[in-house]
Amino acid sequence: MTSPGLDQETRTAAARSLFDAYTTGKPVQPLTSTYDGLTLEDAYAIQLLQISWFAEAGRTVRGHKVGLTSAAMQRLLGVDQPDYGHLLDDFFYLEHEPIPADRFMQPRIEPEVAFVLKRPLRGPGVTAHEALAAVDFVLPALEIVDSRIEDWKIGLFDTIADNASSGALVLGSTPTAISDVDLRLAGAVMTRNGSVVGTGAGGAVLGSPLRTLVWLANTVGARGVTLEEGHVVLPGAVCAMVPVAPGDTVTATFAGLGSVTARFDSSREETA
Repeated sequence: MTSPGLDQETRTAAARSLFDAYTTGKPVQPLTSTYDGLTLEDAYAIQLLQISWFAEAGRTVRGHKVGLTSAAMQRLLGVDQPDYGHLLDDFFYLEHEPIPADRFMQPRIEPEVAFVLKRPLRGPGVTAHEALAAVDFVLPALEIVDSRIEDWKIGLFDTIADNASSGALVLGSTPTAISDVDLRLAGAVMTRNGSVVGTGAGGAVLGSPLRTLVWLANTVGARGVTLEEGHVVLPGAVCAMVPVAPGDTVTATFAGLGSVTARFDSSREETA
């Protein structure tokens, strides 16, 4: 029998626990083990409650990220489709700018090809050629993923509720026209402190990052959300994420797209 899901009071309590974790720095227990009957709709409602509270505090949405785009991750969590979260204005860091490591609880990093939109995309019904026409340019990117769930013990509903485990991102400085690169074949090498820690290609992202953009536009469109002009879309990682720590420097180099570097400051505040 299908679960009726959580009532609004319980959804709000779950959202508050995750929202407060940003301030306390203390992760919470998996929602799926705390709230019996949690559903997909509950998870997105919990995510959106937090986004509304961030908006009330003056933060704005500057794009979206898509997760669970690799076959391996989908098998791991027993799902057959991606998930998505929101990118807020203060998630964006400049290349080589020191990133405060104490902002995150359990940070990991992964390379992606970022889309920057020149016109809105409003689903459902968006096609591949419409998505292509909406892209202004692409950039190499590093996404810093983080979890407010203790020890990364996440299921699908946990990560969705936790804004798809979003943390921050760094965009490269050289835009490339989407017509100038085959995103399926664009290979990437990620290094941490000079050592190779990951390799992959765009084809790891649902076969092509463009397919992810179409999925996102149609999925959020069914919920009444438009991907806006100027927004950034992170379509998914081209290789597995790796942990990062204070003092680390991570670079992702993409064939045909250039490179992007994230540098973490070398200090970390002690927590009680």
